[in-house]
Amino acid sequence: MSRIDVTTADIDIFDAPVTGTEREDFEAEAHEPAPRGHGLRGFLRRVWTLPSGVKIGGSIVGFFVLVAVFAPVLAPYGPQEGELADRLQGVGTAGHLLGTDGQGRDLLSRLIWGARPSLTAGILPVLFAALIGTSLGLVAGLGHRRTHGLIMRTLDVVYAFPAVLLAISIAAALGVGVTNVIIALSIVLVAPIARVVETEVIQVRGADFMDAARASGAGAVVTASKQVVPNILPTLVVYCTSLIGLAIVYAAGLSFLGLGVAPPNPEWGAILNDLRQNLYDEPMLALVPAAVIFIASVGFNVLGDGLRELLNVKEMA
Repeated sequence: MSRIDVTTADIDIFDAPVTGTEREDFEAEAHEPAPRGHGLRGFLRRVWTLPSGVKIGGSIVGFFVLVAVFAPVLAPYGPQEGELADRLQGVGTAGHLLGTDGQGRDLLSRLIWGARPSLTAGILPVLFAALIGTSLGLVAGLGHRRTHGLIMRTLDVVYAFPAVLLAISIAAALGVGVTNVIIALSIVLVAPIARVVETEVIQVRGADFMDAARASGAGAVVTASKQVVPNILPTLVVYCTSLIGLAIVYAAGLSFLGLGVAPPNPEWGAILNDLRQNLYDEPMLALVPAAVIFIASVGFNVLGDGLRELLNVKEMA
């Protein structure tokens, strides 16, 4: 067995007294807060550590939101401004970067102005459906068996209809307009959101902190707002973010069928419908609004996937 030799100098290192100056320096270092990034450099460092889905999807979504907000500044022409002499100009034409439609209106300007109703018809229905669907899911998940059965079986009837056909039927019954599109899509999206919330609530209901909340005498409203909602909120945010991309496609489809905005107001689906008549003359023009709808929808889906990774939400069926 080897012997470890410890010299007097080694012992003196640990037993040496600490001077007043050294003690002050040590205490200052101990109480000094950990360095944190501040300003633009710190913000960029935090952004760089985000999942790629959040960065890519957030950039796409942010771009379209900025385009919608600053449409009067960004659009080179008015949405209704056009000359028949300039009709069906191809992509890349001087003065008309994305070409012109059958009435000589600048396609880029109409797409920029169309971002407002298109994003509105995609975001607002998800928000309204989230409020209603979350409430129904909470009541179904936390209520009695009869309440649960009544709510979920009623939603199953709505869920049984194909979403596209149900949205078309409701929008056709209500009439033309962005408001009616929002109402139709809100009704269609309530059932899937309520089902997701109900599933999450059932999983949370058996947790230990729920038993502690019941033992403390907390009421149903307090328990739902302070215990259940914070635990299901990440899943709800991720799911609703992905639904916005789907709602944009649905809203564009309703406008394509003439159930959305009233012409000649610009909207991505309505613009695509206008260019459909000239598909054989200038096929590239019809691809432009279709590509815009596709990119916007993909942006929200990528953002949802990034938020799922950031919030550590399990994959949803």
